[in-house]
Amino acid sequence: MNMDVVNHKIVKNRIGLLNLAQELGDVSKACRIMGYSRDTFYRYKAAKEEGGVEALFDANRRKPNLKNRVDEITEKAVVDHAIDFPAEGQTRASNELRKKGTFVSPSGVRSIWLRHNLECFSKRLKALEKQSAESGMVLTEAQVQALERKKLDDLASGEIETAHPGYLGSQDTFYVGTLKGVGRVYQQTFVDTYSKVAFAKLYTTKTPITSADLLNDKVLPFFDDHKVPMLRILTDRGTEYCGKHDSHDYQLYLGLNDIEHTKTRVKSPQTNGICERFHRTILREFYQVAFRKKIYRQVEEMQEDLDQWLEKYNLHRTHQGKMCCGRTPMQTFLDGKKIVRQKIENLNFAE
Repeated sequence: MNMDVVNHKIVKNRIGLLNLAQELGDVSKACRIMGYSRDTFYRYKAAKEEGGVEALFDANRRKPNLKNRVDEITEKAVVDHAIDFPAEGQTRASNELRKKGTFVSPSGVRSIWLRHNLECFSKRLKALEKQSAESGMVLTEAQVQALERKKLDDLASGEIETAHPGYLGSQDTFYVGTLKGVGRVYQQTFVDTYSKVAFAKLYTTKTPITSADLLNDKVLPFFDDHKVPMLRILTDRGTEYCGKHDSHDYQLYLGLNDIEHTKTRVKSPQTNGICERFHRTILREFYQVAFRKKIYRQVEEMQEDLDQWLEKYNLHRTHQGKMCCGRTPMQTFLDGKKIVRQKIENLNFAE
């Protein structure tokens, strides 16, 4: 906030207290109304009588206290260190700077970072990225590691890099429940991370074959029809997705179709956050409603209703995702095909 505005509000309140006491003729009542003590009232009154309205300004707000501020050389060294080693915290930064002959305490480091908007790791990374983009600087090994760490942290928090439809698909297994006379029912789910177009198919087992069947039956035919290549698929580390490349059905299927396989980080199931969010949506908007309306005796019967809901989800339900911005998943997919075509044309031209 602008310091002049802050001071104006302070003076206005203090003058208001003095004026109210004068109008009411009762200091105690004015203090109760304004929320001040009588001692504070008389302190403000004495200050105004001695120095006028200017004396009501907060001395600490009127101008910063520079007595304990470090010199410009030290301040620059601390800022430069934050850019060079963004992953280091204030204590380690203080220790490393001491080795170079710059003596500043951890709290002093943080004070400088606060003045330059560098107090947290993400802000230091943004400053690094900005400086790198503006100057074309060559990044040091520590800077590269810090940027890679941020990418992994973003991925673990559900922040997934995606450039166009087919760039990255997210696949996961969802346990639907147990049907009487059928047994356990599992849903294989696939979501295009760019457009949020989703596919789902129900099975009574959770195996590599069923994981590959969803891709073979629904996903790849859809992308082939639209001439959009599927480049990479993200899954967790479940046995239905991971195994030996030469004997695991899902791994073999991805290899045959030249699809890169990316796995979630260990002990970070939220890495596959897009599928997780879709599962919450389908549970709330489809399953919890459907099971209250109908008793299913067969998986095929449930699949029919699931397909109808998916059609509504993909074609008619607006999505507030990062890329959709209020469009339906299918509209986002169709608009994104332009990016894919441009990328393919650029590759053909380069060849």
